[in-house]
Amino acid sequence: MTMPLRGNRDFRLLWLSGLFAVLGGQMSALALPLLVLKETGSAVQAGVVGTVSVGAVLITMLPGGVMADRVERRRLMRVCDVGSLTVVTVLAAAVWSGHAPMPLVLLVAGAGAVISSVYGPAVFGLMRAVVPAGQMGTATARLQARTQTARLVGPLVGGALFGIHPALPFAAQALGLLLSTVCVALVRTRSRARKTAGAVFSKGELMAGLTFLWRIPYLRTVLLVFGLGMNFAFGALTFTALTAFSEGGRSGIGGGFVITCVSAGALIGALLAPRISPDRHSRVLIVATCWTCVAAAGVMAWISVPLVAGVMCALCMCLSTIASIGFLSKLLIVTPEDRVGRVQSAAGFLSSMVQPFGPLAGGALLTAFGARWAFGLTGCVLAVSALFVTFAPSARAEPSPHDAGEPAGPPEPVAEPARGPGSGHVPEAGHTPAGANRAAPGG
Repeated sequence: MTMPLRGNRDFRLLWLSGLFAVLGGQMSALALPLLVLKETGSAVQAGVVGTVSVGAVLITMLPGGVMADRVERRRLMRVCDVGSLTVVTVLAAAVWSGHAPMPLVLLVAGAGAVISSVYGPAVFGLMRAVVPAGQMGTATARLQARTQTARLVGPLVGGALFGIHPALPFAAQALGLLLSTVCVALVRTRSRARKTAGAVFSKGELMAGLTFLWRIPYLRTVLLVFGLGMNFAFGALTFTALTAFSEGGRSGIGGGFVITCVSAGALIGALLAPRISPDRHSRVLIVATCWTCVAAAGVMAWISVPLVAGVMCALCMCLSTIASIGFLSKLLIVTPEDRVGRVQSAAGFLSSMVQPFGPLAGGALLTAFGARWAFGLTGCVLAVSALFVTFAPSARAEPSPHDAGEPAGPPEPVAEPARGPGSGHVPEAGHTPAGANRAAPGG
């Protein structure tokens, strides 16, 4: 008889670990650009922090997956957490002393992104050993609910702490990382490290995850259409709504309401997901999400009311979150244990590579054609994606572990007594089909 998740000690520890780490990360994500703005007075330099983070993630995502498959995952998580705790502590001390040079801030932003690229695939691989296949959908939903809650609360707390003293958000993040480290230290489950001859970062190793995804038609189609296409188009849609309902920057109330609704929809979706077994209905949920996004674009094109736009965006994000949890669960189940890190990294890479361009496209359409046409043209792109995932034969046949060449269910976990201090950030189910730390149609 399978033990309920609430009785799964190691899963509870991973859940708590991620709560502490993600909450701290959300506080510092707001505080870093504010710190640069306070120190330099330059919005451009403040924006550079985000650019460095995104660039570092994209560059190191595939190598991070290779590392997660080559090194025992719990041990790798511990090393990553020590690195995160070190750089955040150094920054907190620098801010507290009254001077945080720009190179140090960029180093912290880049190092955090690189560490996350290694840590994320490792924790997904460990979760594969901790959680039985039949409970993967519920587990990922609970992780996502935790992450969305932290995303709502973290920036508010971080902003309040920054107002008291700029060093406090980073000190709070360091404390969260320390608590996260202790939680992972107490996890007993181990995953087997993959022993393979040859160069660690050879072309074959780096491309193994992408190759696996490409040869399974369902995974390939969903990631390219739902991950790439929908992420791009919905990013453009939400940015257009943010700009249009902010009255050209004269008021942030309308646009802020829309973005709040997006976050609330993601949280509601994560809370609802365990009740409907999203891993068993992932294709239906993906199709429903796509067509709901098309409807949302059409409604916003004709009804220029922030309340209506917020409700439609919340509905899209709710469905998107549930669909992404289902896809992530299925991806974890069908992926051979020795490739979980590389496959997860590859899926995240595909889903996030166009994400920065969505807002750019939305802004260009809004400037060139106005709000109504911007919403309408974005809706056309969404409709093409929806038609594809609805009728393409490759999107109809969901894979099974047999298709991936591995028996169903996770491998036998390797248990040993916990030893030494451990580490911190647990996987977010992200909103994208990748399940990486990205937002999906919309985030």
